[in-house]
Amino acid sequence: MKRSSIFIIILLLMIGFAASSQDFFLLPHNFYVHKGDKLNLHLLSGNEFKPENEFKYATAKATKFMLYEGSKKTDLSKLSNAADSSLLTYQLQNSGLALFELVREDETESERNKFIRALESEGLDKMAEEARASSQQYFVERYHQSTKTLISVDKANGKDFDKPLGEDYEIVIQQNPYKSAYGDDVTAQVLFRGKPMKDAIVMQYVRTLNGTIVPQKLLSDSNGLVFFKLSREGVYMISSTHVEPSQDKKADYENWTATFTFAFSNTDDAPNTYREFGFGNKH
Repeated sequence: MKRSSIFIIILLLMIGFAASSQDFFLLPHNFYVHKGDKLNLHLLSGNEFKPENEFKYATAKATKFMLYEGSKKTDLSKLSNAADSSLLTYQLQNSGLALFELVREDETESERNKFIRALESEGLDKMAEEARASSQQYFVERYHQSTKTLISVDKANGKDFDKPLGEDYEIVIQQNPYKSAYGDDVTAQVLFRGKPMKDAIVMQYVRTLNGTIVPQKLLSDSNGLVFFKLSREGVYMISSTHVEPSQDKKADYENWTATFTFAFSNTDDAPNTYREFGFGNKH
């Protein structure tokens, strides 16, 4: 019987973290599922792929919640009634790649030093200096967050997962990680209002089965592209944040954040020890 390594990773992710919340990201119990299975999908927040909070749909402040299966689109906003802490429990009806997307809006007021530290942690040093030069003791920040996760249902076939979804700030990956092998390259593109975002700071994390988190800091080129290798088996997250002074007097800054999660198993390598924990398409 196939066991779920992703469920084990989720347990590791959700135990004992106390980091300040930065990223919001989607995490399914398992990235490799079968047609007819019920998928439990979680919305988590935290810093450096270390969750601090989990949100049900009622507390997610979502403005859009969709499932994309190739050209088929399903609005999930009225189906999010999970009895437990999950964002969604959903029975998968089709084979192939499935892309879940949640878009949320939020607003928060941060104490001066905490806000400056958050800017510095995102690599926004110039903006942190501007905030430090201000006499303000609190800053109001309006958030616009695009979160995506890609799973494989029986077969790693599918298309359109590499197309933009029209969000203000989003990440698109251009290769199918479920058909990739160890050492293959992945290209991700950062888009701001539909255009490539040059010099965007992008953090790429991989969390291995033993709980190790390996970060890599990247900078997008003139086409909004960053490149990294599938160097470890585990759960990957790509994250990027863009902050600008707000044009609205009710907020000091506008914060756009995008995250994208997926799993990678080196199924072409033998022996594949992770297969015993559910990675890969066969057991």
